[in-house]
Amino acid sequence: MLIQVIDDGIGMSKEDALLSVERYATSKISTLEDLNRINTFGFRGEALSSIASVSIFELKTETRESDIGIYIKIENDELKLEKGSFPKGTSIAVKNLFYNTPARRNFLKSHATELKHLLESFKRISLSYPSINFKFFNDEDLIFDYKSGTSDERMQQVFADNILDGVIKVEELTEYISVRGYTSKPTYLTKSKGEQYLYINKRFVTNKSINHAVFRAFDQLLEKGDYPFFVLFLELNPEKVDINVHPSKLEVKFEDEKDVYNFIKAVIKKSLGQYDLIPNIELSDSGENVSRINKNYPNPISKNDFSERPDYLNQKEPKREKPKTYSENEIDLLFSSINSDIRNSVKGDETEHPFGNETSKEIYHSPTSTEESETPKGDTTFIVALHNKYILTPIKSGLMIIDAHVAHERILYEQAINSFSANMPFTQQLLFSQTLQLDPSDFELVKELQPHLTKLGFALKFFSKNVVVIDGVPSDIKVGSEVETFQEILDEYKTNDIEKHLEQRDNLAKSYSCKAAIKAGDKLTEREMRILVDQLFATSMPYVCPHGRPIIVKIPLTEFDKRFGRTS
Repeated sequence: MLIQVIDDGIGMSKEDALLSVERYATSKISTLEDLNRINTFGFRGEALSSIASVSIFELKTETRESDIGIYIKIENDELKLEKGSFPKGTSIAVKNLFYNTPARRNFLKSHATELKHLLESFKRISLSYPSINFKFFNDEDLIFDYKSGTSDERMQQVFADNILDGVIKVEELTEYISVRGYTSKPTYLTKSKGEQYLYINKRFVTNKSINHAVFRAFDQLLEKGDYPFFVLFLELNPEKVDINVHPSKLEVKFEDEKDVYNFIKAVIKKSLGQYDLIPNIELSDSGENVSRINKNYPNPISKNDFSERPDYLNQKEPKREKPKTYSENEIDLLFSSINSDIRNSVKGDETEHPFGNETSKEIYHSPTSTEESETPKGDTTFIVALHNKYILTPIKSGLMIIDAHVAHERILYEQAINSFSANMPFTQQLLFSQTLQLDPSDFELVKELQPHLTKLGFALKFFSKNVVVIDGVPSDIKVGSEVETFQEILDEYKTNDIEKHLEQRDNLAKSYSCKAAIKAGDKLTEREMRILVDQLFATSMPYVCPHGRPIIVKIPLTEFDKRFGRTS
């Protein structure tokens, strides 16, 4: 058995070569302070001496300035030194590993398993140094030949030629910490935790906290059992990270792990938000002639390319001679979210239904101005409701379908999360306070959640005998259903706490958005649907609801052509 590593670097002098195989001899540290700012793979000075003690060890090295190199051979703790002419650089060969410790040799796995470990190490190192050529031989066969180049080129060499179509680039540079690299699009999720590559100052490491941060950044884009693929390179002050947690130096500990966690989560989430990740729906016939749905994503996806969204979202306002003025109703419309409780139509304001003459009750009061309600000339877009559940609207490549309920959930969820941080609650005061009798456990839970409920917009008072009085609610709570909705939010919170063990604020935001959102069957006017879609695409993650359900799918025009037998 032979394991050999060869480089064409600067080589070593005779003194350095002899010192390199001495135990505890290292060139990595000179002072005690150097222990706190280690940027190299090793620093203890044990690697070569340990390997040489359990193998037949050979080292050949020659500097670029010298015509004569050094050959060192160690066998049975005996060192042999010779001079000779060798290729510039250094070659280290390890033969008959554990030949003198047969008990340890028995723990070696099969040739295939050990080769797999070597290949994984080779892959990890080559990813972090794309500017260096790497070659891997196995039994004289050249297995890999990675030419020096860019990070993109090295990704293609290590993984696949089309890997860049399946990943999103990540980059954020700050004075404290910087990150660059790649993370997968939702189509390139894996079923294995082994496809995560994390580097700290070019050193491959494992860190559960960082993995979890990336996982959370996908924000419900993952299904159970899925894991995001990523290759991330973190650069930070070596003094802010401890690499001495484990002898193999694979595990690290950050000085402020919470800050690093939040930084990685925010950067990955921001990167995902710069791409249009709406799945296509293709209908294909199975053997029983029953259609099934295949979900996939447009490929490739360009950064900040959101052309696959409804045209009217990008339409510019027509030029006006005078500054536009807004009525009170319009101001309420522009600065509030979809409010399912306002259902009384403005007197004399009738909205024509696309497929009939029925009058639709509005969630928002639409303006009566002809200028505002008419469709602009030349605008061929439309937006319609399907069974008061789904919103249909054309896009460049076909038809977009939006689930109205979960779209509103996403909007309310992000508003709730923002309200927790903004600390500026808006409460809609009730004309008549509502009283709610709770059991003791629910009463204590409401008291515990009161600070967060207040930030959401609930105005609560607590009385004896487990009585809660509701004086005000968020504007999105339907008038007349305050008690019922509050109880539903509480029940949903308890269910999530038992089944999903969510963080308190996240749980409350999800429970609130689920129960306060518009329901299937609620009628929306055309204007309300447009505002809902507009607000949806203003969120950070318009593709899935807080519970992981898809909000949007697209049926490509090619699918319609196929179904109708069109060839052009």
